[in-house]
Amino acid sequence: MADPLADGASERIQSGTEASGSSIRYVQYTDENDLPIVMDLVDKELSEPYSIFTYRYFLHQWPHLCFISYDGDKPFGTVVCKMDLHRERMRGYVAMLVVDKAYRGKRVGSELVKMAISEMVKGGCEEVMLEAEVVNTGALRLYQGLGFVRDKRLHRYYLNGVDAYRLKLLLKLSEARLAEPAAAAETGGDGGAEVATDMIA
Repeated sequence: MADPLADGASERIQSGTEASGSSIRYVQYTDENDLPIVMDLVDKELSEPYSIFTYRYFLHQWPHLCFISYDGDKPFGTVVCKMDLHRERMRGYVAMLVVDKAYRGKRVGSELVKMAISEMVKGGCEEVMLEAEVVNTGALRLYQGLGFVRDKRLHRYYLNGVDAYRLKLLLKLSEARLAEPAAAAETGGDGGAEVATDMIA
């Protein structure tokens, strides 16, 4: 696998890989026509309700930080992010990550996050933050496998009363970590790169 932080096209990104006999491709968000797709995917999977204004806040300002995964013409996963200045540093933020239950365990969630982080690196981000439910062990393994570390526990963070972990990724430290799958592929090992995506919220 190529280094996910390597330079790529700045326009709409589309790539394809074969997984379990079906063609999985990743497409960068383009315009309002993609908005219903993202909303439908997120509304089905996440416990938090979001208004259309929340989606537009992210997707109108940072469309390049949203990616959608497709199996043929069927969308089944998405990541929605933002980046802005925080205490004189550019910080990225993963707001939403969902993968349909039928496609979990194929490292699709990891690939979506890597694509978003690649764009954040191009934008000069030095760190990435996110929150995840403390009970969502699959999501926590996915993010920790990408180099995120627990920053703090947020009590009753979600509307359902569940606590969250705030996770942080320092990008200057993470580039080598995210490149490990490529190095492992060259040496024939797995480098610990397999990330469980069961239970991604």
